[in-house]
Amino acid sequence: MASYVLQELPNGMGDGESALFPKMQIYTMFDYDKVVELIHSYSPSFSEGVIRGVLDGLNEAMKSALPNGHSMKIDGLGVFSLSLGFSDEKSGTSGDELKRKENYRHVCAKGINFKVDQELIKDINRESTFERAQPGVQRFETPDSTLEQRMQRALKLISERGYITLSDYVIANNVSRSMASRDLKRITLDPSSGIIAKGNHSHKVWVKDS
Repeated sequence: MASYVLQELPNGMGDGESALFPKMQIYTMFDYDKVVELIHSYSPSFSEGVIRGVLDGLNEAMKSALPNGHSMKIDGLGVFSLSLGFSDEKSGTSGDELKRKENYRHVCAKGINFKVDQELIKDINRESTFERAQPGVQRFETPDSTLEQRMQRALKLISERGYITLSDYVIANNVSRSMASRDLKRITLDPSSGIIAKGNHSHKVWVKDS
């Protein structure tokens, strides 16, 4: 059964009940091999090698199609499209080139947008129920702990589970996601912390530096 925690936005970011929202409790991040194994368990007529070939092919198709102005729709899953932004590169900032850069900024891919197929959401709701993982509401206030104390809580969780997510850090230290993100960035930049980051974006976790 799926679990969630009830969280409350920091002051000033919501009014009354609208400030409360359920947050999915994530216990495991499936890597590529586990995803292949899981798909194979639902479609055993396809070998794991075939499944890997399809997933790798989808990866290559996205890299080819999305930058050329195409979106990709997979029925029952959703629509993928490219998200653009300005490059953070700062080079050649003198003379005439600086003037040119004032009127032109390099555009690059920043991410991939995903709009879920609503039939998938309906199927999940038909087949799943959600239980609160713990009583009460997680409220984010000014922490009464130091960065060192919060890091020690993170290390304890990593020792118990092998890794932590951003949500784990938020719940363990009763801080906002933005503060948790800042903390973890500072922690991983300090080699003496013994904590490093693995993965990217929603698949990012923090583990002990072996």
